[in-house]
Amino acid sequence: MHSSLWILALAAAVASAVPSRRAPHVLHEKRAAEPVEWERTRRLESHKVLPLRVGLKQQNMHMLEELVLAVSHPESPKYAQHWSPQEVADYFSPSDATIATVKDWLLDTGFASDRIRLSPSKGWIEVNATVAEVEYLLDTEYHVYSHPSGTEQIGCHSYSVPEHVREHVELIKPTVHFNHRAVAPSRSRKRENPNLGSPSSNNGPKTNGVKVTLPPTLDNCDEFITPDCLRALYQIKYHPIATHKNSYGIVEFTPQSYLPGDLDLFFQNFSKSQVGTRPNLISIDGGVLQTEEEDFGVNGESDLDLEYAMALTNPQPITLLQTGDLVEGASFDNWLDAVDKSFCTFEGGDDPTEDGIYPDPIPGGFDGPESCGIVKPPNVVSVSYGQDESTVTAAYANRQCSEYAKLGLLGTTVLYSSGDDGVAGFGGVCLDADGNPSDDGTKFNPSFPGGCPFITSVGATQVNPGSTVFEPEGACEQVIFSGGGFSNIFPLPSFQASAVTSFLKNHPPPYTSEQFNNSGKVRAIPDLSANGANYIIGIDGEFELVFGTSCSSPVVGSMITMINDARLAIGKKSVGYINPVIYSPLFKIGFHDITSGGNQGCGTAGFTATNGWDPVTGVGTPNLEVLLPLFLALP
Repeated sequence: MHSSLWILALAAAVASAVPSRRAPHVLHEKRAAEPVEWERTRRLESHKVLPLRVGLKQQNMHMLEELVLAVSHPESPKYAQHWSPQEVADYFSPSDATIATVKDWLLDTGFASDRIRLSPSKGWIEVNATVAEVEYLLDTEYHVYSHPSGTEQIGCHSYSVPEHVREHVELIKPTVHFNHRAVAPSRSRKRENPNLGSPSSNNGPKTNGVKVTLPPTLDNCDEFITPDCLRALYQIKYHPIATHKNSYGIVEFTPQSYLPGDLDLFFQNFSKSQVGTRPNLISIDGGVLQTEEEDFGVNGESDLDLEYAMALTNPQPITLLQTGDLVEGASFDNWLDAVDKSFCTFEGGDDPTEDGIYPDPIPGGFDGPESCGIVKPPNVVSVSYGQDESTVTAAYANRQCSEYAKLGLLGTTVLYSSGDDGVAGFGGVCLDADGNPSDDGTKFNPSFPGGCPFITSVGATQVNPGSTVFEPEGACEQVIFSGGGFSNIFPLPSFQASAVTSFLKNHPPPYTSEQFNNSGKVRAIPDLSANGANYIIGIDGEFELVFGTSCSSPVVGSMITMINDARLAIGKKSVGYINPVIYSPLFKIGFHDITSGGNQGCGTAGFTATNGWDPVTGVGTPNLEVLLPLFLALP
């Protein structure tokens, strides 16, 4: 049983509401893109039970960017005056009128009041309902979709709500949200939901299979990247001293898991004092360190992230946010639930087609309570996973994006890798003229949540072949291409407007609106970059080379962690949301501008790195020695 169909296990007694009346409906959401290779096989049985969740419209969302900028812009008098979790929850919680309107709608449609539950955060209304009830409520039809791999999903193409209700509802789950990628089940353990536990089938670092003979030196960083290469490239000379005040979180999705022996193999050669050191594991929704499988696909990402984050920030303890159980897995909403209680609903508010749903009713699954607000958000969080923006609806993307903004208000820096396929989506998939994923598509396919303006998107560079760490880097063009481009959902944020406008005016790409959103009015990525080629990692008992923006994100996170350490040591606050700072003219000197290389994809050369910001490497790579005093000078 596929776990996006886990809800079918709820076919216990849920009495059908007898519809009384229904107001005229208007379209609220439709599927972002039609699924490729999926066949609509049948109507979903009318008696099956759906855990319906109505995401209520939050108050004051029009103020979000202004409020975040007030605590994040380097020229703001309120810089680093971060909010408390309660202040965030109270300011944005839905109004009483919104709650009453949605409840009355459900009552008028025939649902008994004792079936309608409001989440503790007041962000969601939840009701278990039969398919027949939901189809009537939302004027839609649910179908089962099948993939040649055997994977199944449920969903509807679109849904509608009454006009007077629409302004009070952000989105409703499960409905149109569809996981377009089918991931092959694990070889030694059949995971009940192969779509979860890895938001994309093509996430994670890539390897060229080269086995490494040690020791490398600074002279050959163009062939072998080590922590010392990164220290030389980015002038990392800082030694943390306020580690008891600081925190750095790495997100991993089960079954991705590090192997203790791999960490020690790496540390023995590159950071001897850390042999035996382990990250502090926070288990989210049953997250575990699985050791039954040992191969690049399940150990590569975690080994990479932790080996470099731990070595670069030593002796800073690292928090491992291990998310999802072995049976079902998890996705972005799950780790967000764990660090911000206000994001949770009565039973998670997560989407069965995108996220893990806990407690997990499947045998062997995590049967404990959903991990809701179980850990304080770390000062920095790095996530080396992503999915295509085309696979999510605007409502889903915006609601999650708002959560990243709230983390910024709380003082957390959130970093995401920008992707490894240039202007194409994961696996090199592009879009057709209608915006649907297609093997024959030619339209660029940006990543999510990279396009959310409230996360920092990290691209990849390389030490050019034959060059040294003391010469300029180029955009990564070995094995992977730095993900970059322009969103089709998110508008252009004010902090980025000058940079994007300058790029489009002074370095106009040779493409039309048929290939990318060239309006000059949308969010562009990445924001900055770091090396992503030829990393040596300890993996499954040996050394291999890996490539990807998966390398870049934890390295940038390590540098921000050191900046936080220096600020905390003198009584200042963490830097939090960094995008307004890195685009500020004041901080331009703190970045190495990358002016060579491109990010080809979709049958084109992609964009080209050039002077100033560009959609290949962003504002460039950090120079920690220059950035430290600049950040220390801020309030």
